[in-house]
Amino acid sequence: MSENKEMQRLFSAQKTHFNNTPYWPAAERIDRLNKLKAALLNQQELLINAINEDFGRRSADETRLAELLPSVEGINYVNKRIRRWMRPSRRKVGLAFQPASARVEYQPLGVVGMIVPWNYPLYLAMGPLTAAIAAGNRAMIKMSEFTPATAAAFRTLLAEVFPPEEVCVITGEAEVAAEFSRLSFDHMLFTGGTNIGRHVMKAAAENLTPVTLELGGKSPAIIGKADTDIASAAERIAFGKALNAGQTCVAPDYVLCPEEQLSTVVAELTHAFTSMYPSFKDNTDYSWIINAKQFDRLHDVLQDAITRGANVTPINPQNESFSGTRIIPPTLITGATMEMKVLQSEIFGPVLPIITYREFSEALEYVRKGDRPLALYYFGDDRAERDLVLKTTHSGGVCINDTVFHVAQDDLPFGGVGPSGMGHYHGHEGFLTFSKARAVLQKGKLNSAKLIYPPYGGKLLNTIYKLFIR
Repeated sequence: MSENKEMQRLFSAQKTHFNNTPYWPAAERIDRLNKLKAALLNQQELLINAINEDFGRRSADETRLAELLPSVEGINYVNKRIRRWMRPSRRKVGLAFQPASARVEYQPLGVVGMIVPWNYPLYLAMGPLTAAIAAGNRAMIKMSEFTPATAAAFRTLLAEVFPPEEVCVITGEAEVAAEFSRLSFDHMLFTGGTNIGRHVMKAAAENLTPVTLELGGKSPAIIGKADTDIASAAERIAFGKALNAGQTCVAPDYVLCPEEQLSTVVAELTHAFTSMYPSFKDNTDYSWIINAKQFDRLHDVLQDAITRGANVTPINPQNESFSGTRIIPPTLITGATMEMKVLQSEIFGPVLPIITYREFSEALEYVRKGDRPLALYYFGDDRAERDLVLKTTHSGGVCINDTVFHVAQDDLPFGGVGPSGMGHYHGHEGFLTFSKARAVLQKGKLNSAKLIYPPYGGKLLNTIYKLFIR
């Protein structure tokens, strides 16, 4: 049986299963999520090793901090709130339509499709899955072809918790992903690049499948012109940039700093990277680039910047050779221009351009001229600057005086805007994304609406018009 036929069979099985049991009570949802959490905890070392295998070298602590920890915390957060989220929401009925009652009931959508990227293959599968199960859905998960070991380990984990007609993993190359996006899901969530997101949305449109797109973009880190603690800002920017060797959709893509502070910013960033990573070649705290294709792409970006006259400075304290590895150390770029590839598209690696501005308004204008990013970071304690950032720019999310950690907050929605995505999930927003908010109007035996039935005319109707059309 071909991969596509098997995928269609699983999709039909999940549709049938949902139609036969369209509403899981809260206790069943909580039980499934508890079992998922237990399996995740029991197999964490297997998952860490699988992700390490796929990357060539992936920091075990980064996998624990950025994948396992938020996955477990996400389940804990949701399980404490499922019952409350499932309760019907009471709404008001207009005086003209009394006596009646109104409410919103949250209904599972059905079968949800999820397309998972390679950079955080566990967390970016677990997050949507947790929300989908909390809302009472079935789920099919297409794992990236670039993380086959993780996909196999995750498939084994899920098979211990769910029968395939409830949750299943799909593997395969790009053509399988294309067929997956053409299935008539009740909702689809895609995490990945903007260009592929366009194809996914186009395929989903054929079935009128609603989509949540989690994309990316050039997320800026703005260092304020007012009295800013540059050492602290540099340390937090360095952490967000070096995490997973920059292969993070919300990594700071570039820094905007006051012109007069450029040398200080470069010095503090160099110090911060060096403190965190005194060496790289045998340092298991620092992850490799996922594969040769991405490695070559990043080298091409760096070579383009060098050729066009930028100052490119790798942070390599031990002056190590990285031959035979896929290590790219954190690399600072100054003097970059818009003709360079490094400023034209999302970097998705440990390369950090630093762009200067004279007036704070110039920094905000630079951000506004580009596509709306997935994240935006402002460093400074000046309230006027902060308010300008929040009121005059757009991004999926914002951190003030930090980077990346907003993603780990379960009570905050996560999602992009414009080219960086559409829709939200995480926490309550995830439950709502995978639910149908169904409006219910309920009336009893007394029918006041009969007073406005045809034939029209008369004093009563004219009185109603005078009372309510004003």
